[in-house]
Amino acid sequence: MVKARREIEENIKLVDIVIVLLDARAPMACRNPELEKMIRQKSLIMVLNKIDLADAQAASRSKEHLKKQGYLVAAMDSAHCRGSKRVLDLTKQVYAPLAEMMLRKGRRVRPVRVMVVGVPNVGKSTFLNCLAGRKMARVGEKPGVTRGKQWLRIREDIELLDTPGLMWPKIEDEKQGLKLALLNIIGENAYQEYNVALYLVELLKERHPDVLRERYRVQNVDLPVEDILAAIAASRGLLQKGGQPDLDKVSRLVLQEYRRGTMGSISLE
Repeated sequence: MVKARREIEENIKLVDIVIVLLDARAPMACRNPELEKMIRQKSLIMVLNKIDLADAQAASRSKEHLKKQGYLVAAMDSAHCRGSKRVLDLTKQVYAPLAEMMLRKGRRVRPVRVMVVGVPNVGKSTFLNCLAGRKMARVGEKPGVTRGKQWLRIREDIELLDTPGLMWPKIEDEKQGLKLALLNIIGENAYQEYNVALYLVELLKERHPDVLRERYRVQNVDLPVEDILAAIAASRGLLQKGGQPDLDKVSRLVLQEYRRGTMGSISLE
């Protein structure tokens, strides 16, 4: 966190716009208010990535919430490269006043400089490849810019500062931690897969019981979540010697299937 903070503090001075990538399934859990304060001096664009994995109504509510807070908002399905036009249009829209000022002063309009920040596993690499539409070319060091800073030309009029840009979430409570674990944003050493699987089953029980019935063949969704997880193990043949459910394997299974989107579009917020 300290290294990431220092890096962002150094690089924020070099760019015109900061794009904040959030997982569309739990965008609020992915945010870090402290780091957003660091970058608020710049124009911000909030991008809900992996929108294809999120519930449409929940994602719409999240977008409206962010807009009410004064942010420009876009949604992206980077895996299938959908939504990039909105992001590029917003980038050009934000940069237009600065470009006009350069022209009035008789200066050549340079490409807009952008930094992308986001939590781990939010799909940053896929997002950047989608925006570029091709292999991104390095454009080298800039005059007056700290030595060693590399820029990537993603379009003729857009350059990206090539940094990891990791923005670690600030975990305020247990529920947020469970959401981040379920999204594979925090390291697996920081949580127990069984506990996160129980949280997921509770969510499915409350909001998506049909997933339990149809995908996992759970006959009684009114059972305690521990029993439902055991029933999933039985239906998938994940049993130990003696017929006991293999809780490690079934926990890993449901987490993987959620993360891959094979359960359907399911949001956590």
